[in-house]
Amino acid sequence: MKTPEGNSLLTPETSSGDVRAKSFSFTISKKMDGLGRAGLIRTPHGDIQTPAFVVVGTKANVKGITSDMVRDLGAQVVLANTYHLYLQPGDNIVAQAGGFPRMMNWDGPSMTDSGGFQVFSLGEAFGTGVSKVASGEDIVVSERKGYDKTNKNAFIDEDGVTFKSYINGDQHRFTPERSMEIQWNLGADMIFAFDECTSPLADHDYQKEAMDRTHRWAERSLKRHQELDPKNIQALFGVVQGGRFQDLREESARTLAAMDFDGFGIGGSFNKDDMAQAVGWVNSILPEEKPRHMLGIGEPADVFAGVENGCDLFDCVSPTRVARHGRIYTADGYINLQNGGFKQDFTPLDPECDCYTCQNYTRAYVHHLLRAGEMLGQTLGSIHNLRFMVRLVDDIRQSIYDGNFQEFKKEFLGRYY
Repeated sequence: MKTPEGNSLLTPETSSGDVRAKSFSFTISKKMDGLGRAGLIRTPHGDIQTPAFVVVGTKANVKGITSDMVRDLGAQVVLANTYHLYLQPGDNIVAQAGGFPRMMNWDGPSMTDSGGFQVFSLGEAFGTGVSKVASGEDIVVSERKGYDKTNKNAFIDEDGVTFKSYINGDQHRFTPERSMEIQWNLGADMIFAFDECTSPLADHDYQKEAMDRTHRWAERSLKRHQELDPKNIQALFGVVQGGRFQDLREESARTLAAMDFDGFGIGGSFNKDDMAQAVGWVNSILPEEKPRHMLGIGEPADVFAGVENGCDLFDCVSPTRVARHGRIYTADGYINLQNGGFKQDFTPLDPECDCYTCQNYTRAYVHHLLRAGEMLGQTLGSIHNLRFMVRLVDDIRQSIYDGNFQEFKKEFLGRYY
C-alpha cells in the first residue's frame, strides 16, 4: 500500500498479525465523586488498567533501558514519537519491521503522538526556553513585552506544517493526512489526530485561530484514518486545544466530542496555576464513556489533579530525563544524587521502593556511577524513576477502588512536597 506521494504504508501482512484486528474499548469500573474514575482500556495488545502512567519511548526505545526492564517495572503501555521516528530511521523502515512495538520488542499496548507538539517546540517555543506550561507571572510578562515569533524552525499554514530536521536541517512537511499515514506505519494501538500545540504565552486571538485550525485538521485526520483503517485496527484520539482560556477549552471539547473519535487527548498549553481547573472544564464536556489522555504531564501533583478531574492516561519524558542528571524521586521529594553528600550513603535510592535498583544498589553506588560518567548510573536512575511514577499511578487507581483517594492524595503530596 502506498500514499499518493508514493510512500509505502504498513499492510496487514507486515503488521504484527491478526492480533491487531481485535476491538478497542473503554469501560468505567469505579467512579469518584466528581469527574474521577478508574477503568479498563482494551487494546489489540492487551488491557490497560486506568488511570495509568504511559512510559515514553521517543525513538522506539525507553532511553537507557530495555523493553524487558520496562515490563519488569510494571509499565502497561509505551508511547513513541511520530516526528522522531519519521526522521530516523523513517516510518517506511519501521513499517518493514512490523511497527515500532515489534521493532523494540514490546508486546503490550502502544501509542504514538501526532507530531503536533514538535510544531510548538520547533516553532513558537524554539530558542525561547518556554515550555507548554507557564506560571501566571510568565504570562503577565509575555503579555506586557510580547514574544519573538520570527526565530523558529517550523512554519504553519492552513494545510500543514513545514519544518527543518534537527538532524541535518533538511526541510520536511507534515499535514493531517501525512501524520495519519506515518502513524499507521508506526503501528501503535492508539494514535492522535494532528494538532497545533500553542505556546502558553499566546494571546486569546491566536489561541482561537490555532484551535479552529486544529478542529479542521481533526476532521481531515479522521477522514484519512478511516481510509487507511476501515476495520478500525487503530484507535484515534482527538486533541483538545484552547490554551488557558475557558471559553476556548469548552468550545474545543464540544467540537471534538461531536466527532467520531475513540478517545481524547488534552493537549496544548496550560497556566500552571489553574491547570486542574482547565482539565475540569474539558472533561465536564467530553463523552464520559471515552478515555482521556493528559498529554505530556508527569509531575505528581499534576497527575493527582488530572485523575481527580477525569483523566485516564498520562505520559511524560521527565522520569528518565531527570534521572540521567541524577534527580531521583523519593516518597519525601526528589534528591540529586550528583551531590557530594551521597558519596557514603549506603541506603537505597528510596527505602520504600520495590524497584530493581532500590532492591540491589545504594545511593553511594549510583552517585559514584553518575560522577564517573558511567552509563549504568543513568540506567539505574531511570528504572527507579519510572517505577516510582508507574507505582504512584497504580496506587492512585487503587485508592479510587478503596474509596480513599482524597486521604491518599493529602498524605502523598504532604510528604512529597
